[in-house]
Amino acid sequence: MRTTSTPIRYGVIGLGHIAQVAVLPGFGNAKNASLNALISGDAEKLRVLGERYDVPHCIDYESFDDFINAGHIDALYIALPNHLHCDYALRAARAGVHVLCEKPLAVTEEECRTMIAACEEAGVHLMTAYRLHFDPAHLHAVDIAQRGDLGELRYIRAAFGQNVVEGDIRLSPLDTGGGSVYDMGIYCINAARYLFGAEPIEVIATSQRRPGDPRFDYCDESTSVTLRFEGERLATFISSLGSASISQLELLGEDGLLRLSPAFSYAHPITMHVNTPEHFERTFPKHDQFGAQLSYFADCIAGGHPPEPDGYEGLADVRIIEAIYLAAELGEAVTLAPVEQRERPDVSQIIVRPAVEKPEEVHSSGPSAG
Repeated sequence: MRTTSTPIRYGVIGLGHIAQVAVLPGFGNAKNASLNALISGDAEKLRVLGERYDVPHCIDYESFDDFINAGHIDALYIALPNHLHCDYALRAARAGVHVLCEKPLAVTEEECRTMIAACEEAGVHLMTAYRLHFDPAHLHAVDIAQRGDLGELRYIRAAFGQNVVEGDIRLSPLDTGGGSVYDMGIYCINAARYLFGAEPIEVIATSQRRPGDPRFDYCDESTSVTLRFEGERLATFISSLGSASISQLELLGEDGLLRLSPAFSYAHPITMHVNTPEHFERTFPKHDQFGAQLSYFADCIAGGHPPEPDGYEGLADVRIIEAIYLAAELGEAVTLAPVEQRERPDVSQIIVRPAVEKPEEVHSSGPSAG
């Protein structure tokens, strides 16, 4: 019989770079969670990683449905390519298994709503894996912004980019969730929404592809975006899959500025610089952001309470991404229909776990050459 003190049994499906270097090591920092299953189409990954983490069940994709219906896991962490998120979330929900899904939640708003409905009907939790919703640097930034330390908030500026190697999954066609905004820009969008505590009402965007570079035959190399919020507030960002590494975020108010750098990292410390009459700088040490969210979701399951970055939070960003690419295609502003205001992250959600060492990868590598 399962009790509230029994660890939540996870399966992880998709054993690419992020799963291997971040998700799997994170279980060592999530004492209320256990790694009970690995699902992959690569037999060598299953063998090596199964032995490394002492995983009782190592399953190929063909055996997925029979396995998940057998009751061996309570939750599924989906780390598959974006276009597969919806399918496997639905299959998990039908089996009564909770779903923690990497961002973007899905490729389209319609897919997101299908996932949300399926999980609600099955009575299981759906959480979008926004690791920064538990990060102290970002949540202290939210607290500073909402306390009014910067004065009335006016403008957000962000940039997130890397130089991705040819053949990487991020370079897939836009209609399968490839491209810079699905991969990098989504962090900028999500941060703008929780720092302003609001939803954008209009999108202007421009995308470009470098002529003669086969990496960008099917998706954008970079996209520049302006999001307009009520109160004539603006958030601008650029996302890129063909630039030197950059990860910057600035929030400006009438009375001050807050900067995070590297803003969206999980592999480095994050430094906060605040320029107000009480100027200060603080560096938040590197910590295990993935173990934190594994632990948080396990608590939600055990306690029967819904997660904060739920399916609707994932949907909110995906609908904006669709509007961004539409605006870039049309060459004109696109209005966003109003949505219900969601619960937003705050300092009460800070979870800090010790940093993990990057393990040796099996048939996988990072997206950039650097």
